[in-house]
Amino acid sequence: MENIVWDEKLNIGVDMVDKAHAKLFRIFNKLLDISKETYAPISTYKEGIKYLETYSMAHFTEEEAYMRSIRYKEYSFHKKIHDNFRDKTLVALKKDLELSGYSPLAVQRFVETLSTWLSEHIMREDQAIVGKAVSKRSNDLSSQIGILSRAVNRATMEAFQVEATLVTSEYKGQNIGNAYYCHQDYTTQGGIKLQMLLGAEEPLMLRGVSRMLEMKTIRKEELNHDTALQIFKQLFEHMSKVFRAEAESEFEKENLFTKDDFRKDFMKGYPVSLLFSTKLGYFIFCYRSLRVKKQNVRTSPQKA
Repeated sequence: MENIVWDEKLNIGVDMVDKAHAKLFRIFNKLLDISKETYAPISTYKEGIKYLETYSMAHFTEEEAYMRSIRYKEYSFHKKIHDNFRDKTLVALKKDLELSGYSPLAVQRFVETLSTWLSEHIMREDQAIVGKAVSKRSNDLSSQIGILSRAVNRATMEAFQVEATLVTSEYKGQNIGNAYYCHQDYTTQGGIKLQMLLGAEEPLMLRGVSRMLEMKTIRKEELNHDTALQIFKQLFEHMSKVFRAEAESEFEKENLFTKDDFRKDFMKGYPVSLLFSTKLGYFIFCYRSLRVKKQNVRTSPQKA
């Protein structure tokens, strides 16, 4: 992963805030530099990540104090985003690092996820503080996220025998490792069309093939289009039950996406985009509902 370049377009015009953001990017790059060292000890990573966490929390406190001082009307909403980052996103990312043994690749993913989150947050919520943007308050999906997270965990346990921990409910399409991607269209009982998009890193898929073939060890060549489709079919069946949806067509090789196909489709917009971590790698679940036959209904998953 290349170092992250600070862009002055991210400045919001509040000196204290802008300097803190620029410093966070410098910390990101320092962690990336360490990850490129061949024999960097785990303690070095831990110290760097602890410093990043401490500085981030101090920055949030200062930024929140500034918002209160100008009586920013969206303060409560903005603070909730900070709290969710601290209590959920950062906790899950740190857990992923621990499971990986602080591997250089995991550190790079950690930095990429955080830098993407921060850039999006600055461009939207932070710019809104000074009136340069409108704070994008999406519909409250908190109840859906909990239902979907439990469903994903059940699906990954069944397919891969690993637990999935939600890293972020605002996945922005950042790169993961070598992965397989798949999509499928569904129709709900209410006649709404659903489109689901899944991604799973290669070690997860290899575990899935191993379980499917009832073999402890497998060759990488045994993970082909046919076996990948069977694993994804199993995963989609779990998730479609949450929505009480039926597939519009049979699974075909065309349902598998390349990395570029995935990115092109993802950029069309998925209101629900979740990134999970497991001990074998990342797992992505996205869905969107389309209005069909002039129905003005937003589809929600069924409560478990």
